Amino acid sequence: MSDNELLELYLKGDESAISETKKKYHNYLHKICYQILGVNEDIDECLNDTYFAAWKSIPSDKPTDIHSYLRKIARQKSIDILRKRIAGKRVDSEYCLSIDELSDVISNNITPESELESKELNRAIEEFVGMLPKTERSLFLGRYYFFDPIKDIAGYLGLSESKVKTGLFRIRKKLREYLKKEGFII
Repeated sequence: MSDNELLELYLKGDESAISETKKKYHNYLHKICYQILGVNEDIDECLNDTYFAAWKSIPSDKPTDIHSYLRKIARQKSIDILRKRIAGKRVDSEYCLSIDELSDVISNNITPESELESKELNRAIEEFVGMLPKTERSLFLGRYYFFDPIKDIAGYLGLSESKVKTGLFRIRKKLREYLKKEGFII
């Protein structure tokens, strides 16, 4: 089934949209959830939350790219579940490892007073990523947006794991310098 046909099922309110979504995107969404959560019992909950959120939101949102839309929902639902799970605990997942790697560049102490600065920081990071050459952009997004393990990134980019680690280190260094130039205190 094509994405357009799948989207039409959602827009018509046809309940088969969920089963068709599972058929087409289950493995893809499962991987996203696993990268963030790392525990199968939470993944099932996350996938169910993702399918339900898509069912509720697609008719009003009318996304043009259902693939990206589902990815965003799964990613956010995974992060929400992980936040509940790690309240006060240390949990090993690709999400936690990726965030730890960026912690020396970006502070995660967000307060209500820093909400505006957070939006500006997001804008600056988006600009920075947009200026990166294709391979560096793929490294950054693979690790810090999709939370892919180093080994997976090396595989799909055809690089050694050490090159991926070195590349990510250099990108973080460039990001730190860019953010300082943009007026952010690092």
